[in-house]
Amino acid sequence: MDVDCEVSAAAAAAVTNGLGGGEQAAAAPVSADQLDVEAYAAQYSGRTRVARLLFIAERCGVEAIQLEALRMAHDEARAREDTVLYLDAVLKINGRLGPRYRHDQAWVDSVNRRAEQRKEKLETELNGYRTNLIKESIRMGYNDIGDFFYAHGHLSEAFKSYIRTRDYCTTSKHIVQMCMHVILVSIELGQFAHVTNYVSKAEQTPDTLDAVIVAKLRAAAGLANLETKKYKLAARKFLETGPELGSNYSEVIAPQDVAVYGALCALASFDRSELKSKVIDNINFRNFLELVPEVRELVNDFYASRYGSCLEHLEKLKPNLLLDIHLREHLGTLYNDIRHKAIIQYTLPFISVDLNTMASAFKSSVSMLEKELAALITENKIQARIDSHNKILYARHADQRNATFQRALQTGNEFERDIKAMLLRANLIKHDFNQKNWPGQRKMNL
Repeated sequence: MDVDCEVSAAAAAAVTNGLGGGEQAAAAPVSADQLDVEAYAAQYSGRTRVARLLFIAERCGVEAIQLEALRMAHDEARAREDTVLYLDAVLKINGRLGPRYRHDQAWVDSVNRRAEQRKEKLETELNGYRTNLIKESIRMGYNDIGDFFYAHGHLSEAFKSYIRTRDYCTTSKHIVQMCMHVILVSIELGQFAHVTNYVSKAEQTPDTLDAVIVAKLRAAAGLANLETKKYKLAARKFLETGPELGSNYSEVIAPQDVAVYGALCALASFDRSELKSKVIDNINFRNFLELVPEVRELVNDFYASRYGSCLEHLEKLKPNLLLDIHLREHLGTLYNDIRHKAIIQYTLPFISVDLNTMASAFKSSVSMLEKELAALITENKIQARIDSHNKILYARHADQRNATFQRALQTGNEFERDIKAMLLRANLIKHDFNQKNWPGQRKMNL
């Protein structure tokens, strides 16, 4: 029986949510047996290394990986004398790594005591600078206090100190430095509106920015757009990130992350021509893709219409990507969008498609594929109808020949009308025919 596909919006949403795992599926512990925690952590430095390790430990379902991540997070936090992250790591370890990794209150008290002494010294120095009205010294004093708070995990206080340097900046270099500090802390606080604002402020400085700074700003802007679900803008920023980034921004992002985030956002939001020109033919971004061969292959597979292979690569990457601190919450949406785009592109050239053949290409069951197509038809993303009995998708292509004839006829009619109007006006002028107006008004020559 040939039927027009009609499903309710609620049913369509339910189907869509089930395609890529979604948020609910992502909430379950993830098994990532192939994750090399040590190699992963080596890509990062500073607080983000500890934060990412704790994130992995909290969400990974493999106990050996959990404990390895917690051990490394504990050691890193202790080396940095960051008692906030140290206490978080000890709490999560919960005695599972032996006496060395149990709560050491004496060490915490010692670190806090030294920190308090250091804080008092910095505040005394700053007060002296403010009394003497030495502008550059005041700026450096606030920076030192900001660095102190950041190192000890008091991010809100660090943010306030860095912001206060704004009134004491006298050169473009000072402004850029202030912006980079605020961006760093804002990313860790999850305040991405501030990231966007201060990236813009840094880019508007009159002096030419260093290539490394430009690359950092592009990467930070990409992260901000990713977190606010502006995936197309995020893709553009990551694709504009220069190779100068290297490992120079390891306190925020690794070059491998730029490749993964940029590729997934591009696949989910770019059309075919944009994918070719801005991703595949982008020499700078190609340098990032070479660091993650699996991502490079899935991009090439998608463009070459090898959708089964592309989606297979995505599924292999999924367990590790679900352990990414920035990507996890967006993975379900991005995967859904990529799969939907693949389905739409597959159906576009054909008048009819055998669902059995299509299901084989997408490594899916016919019934699941039919539900996906139904949802896309309901959302008006595919102009087609489904013959559910014979399992055939029929495209609703417009009659191009008839439409061309109609446009030509309309153009001819408009041309004929315009010519007649011009001839009439020419004859009126030729015979000096005047239209008489109301009494008392002058005559108007046509």
